[in-house]
Amino acid sequence: MTFSRILAAFAVLLMASPALAAEGEQYEPESHEWSFSSPVFGTFDPDELQRGFQVYQEVCAACHALGQMSIRNLGEAGGPFYDPDYPNPNNNEVVRQIAAQYIIEDGPDEFGEMFERAGVPADRFPSPYPNQQAARASNGGAYPPDLSLIVKARGGGAEYVRSLMLGYDYELPEDVTLRPGQYYNPYFPGGVLAMGPQLVDGRVSYTTREGQAEVEATPEQMAHDVTAFLTWASDPHAVERKRTGLAVMIFMLIFCGLLWFAYREVWANLEH
Repeated sequence: MTFSRILAAFAVLLMASPALAAEGEQYEPESHEWSFSSPVFGTFDPDELQRGFQVYQEVCAACHALGQMSIRNLGEAGGPFYDPDYPNPNNNEVVRQIAAQYIIEDGPDEFGEMFERAGVPADRFPSPYPNQQAARASNGGAYPPDLSLIVKARGGGAEYVRSLMLGYDYELPEDVTLRPGQYYNPYFPGGVLAMGPQLVDGRVSYTTREGQAEVEATPEQMAHDVTAFLTWASDPHAVERKRTGLAVMIFMLIFCGLLWFAYREVWANLEH
């Protein structure tokens, strides 16, 4: 192949639509603006996290577990229901109320029997299914993944999760065949998945707490909010680490400055 043909082929690649991934017809996730995206100053909006948790509870929790998280994490610093009056999230009244909504299997008791009880903040979020086989049987053989680390586990991160939830309006290509119970979504690897569109107008009625502005629960808003929540869930201490990293960077800058002045002073004395 001549050099001119190589350049021509490269130009064709540059002019190709950036919305398509290199493999097949899988679309690249759409870029989106997030409050937490900055590696140093990014932070989570508590209102977004609260709304996102509501979307998770009312839309996602019926099929998807959040098994790597404890309910108490919701009330920790940086979490959606953090309250400085309750530094111990186990005492946070909102978190306690949320925990009590869950039924937890516990035991065995003194008679060797398992029993059910209301949840407490120290419990992990319970799975909607007793085991993987039951989960597959309820979803046509597909296994709904745990969402605790889904943002980190998927290439594209938050943008992928948001794009996937909003990606059901594309026309089905002629070369793609759907079986009963399957849906087309070009953001999903292979384009075919068992989860249908979940975010529709009216699916969630946002709870507006005191001091919060009313927000309309459009599919775009719900996708934004639940993705923010799942991003936080995948790394609840991210903001704390960013603040620590910023403090370390400031310290290192000051230290380097002092070291440079000390170096200048030492060598200035030696020259005389």
